Amino acid sequence: MVFAAGLGTRMRPLTDRTPKPLVSVAGRTLIDRALDEFESAGVETAIVNVHHLADQIETHLLGRASPRIVISDERGRLLDQGGGIKKALPLIGDDPFYVCNTDAFWVGAEGSNILALAEFFDADRMDAALLLAPTIGSVGVDWDGDFDLDAKGRIVRRDGRKPYVYSGVGLMKPQLFAGVAEDVFKLAPFFFDAAGKGRLYGVVSSGLWLHVGTVAAIADAERAIAARRR
Repeated sequence: MVFAAGLGTRMRPLTDRTPKPLVSVAGRTLIDRALDEFESAGVETAIVNVHHLADQIETHLLGRASPRIVISDERGRLLDQGGGIKKALPLIGDDPFYVCNTDAFWVGAEGSNILALAEFFDADRMDAALLLAPTIGSVGVDWDGDFDLDAKGRIVRRDGRKPYVYSGVGLMKPQLFAGVAEDVFKLAPFFFDAAGKGRLYGVVSSGLWLHVGTVAAIADAERAIAARRR
């Protein structure tokens, strides 16, 4: 499930005319960078939700052969990430599925972070597992981190500065959304609930993680990519 429906308000005025997933960083759009990772990992189908400037995203994705793109149309109402998943559940099925934001990516990873997450995931112990990146050293992190990990790899929430940020990629069970009555709701509370039950785990990703959440962050990311190529 690739989240491409948001308004991209932190990137205005650029996103007034270009949806954030189609913003280019070093010659590649953010959504293609995300889909490239899943294609390389062998993921066959990507459900992409659309709302803001949806026609542009749909037209752009016509050029992709792999993974197979299925559009979840939210033109009529923006559902937030949790609501977007609920709408797409008939397309997702009963097996664990990936979620993916489109405002971040990795460069220089040692192997596939996507496959590393799948290999780590244990449905008996976990409701969800998240790919994490170091708070210090990642590009575009302008907050105090999101999580810590215990010795068993469980995600721990605590106050103050945290050593890891959520990379925007996770693997989770669709059953978490069974029986939810609302149509518009956030995804994060489901992560927090799983953490409270000791069933949210994390894997620290390899490579340099770049978060592109603002217009200024585009140039920061491109400088970081250029520096690694020297």
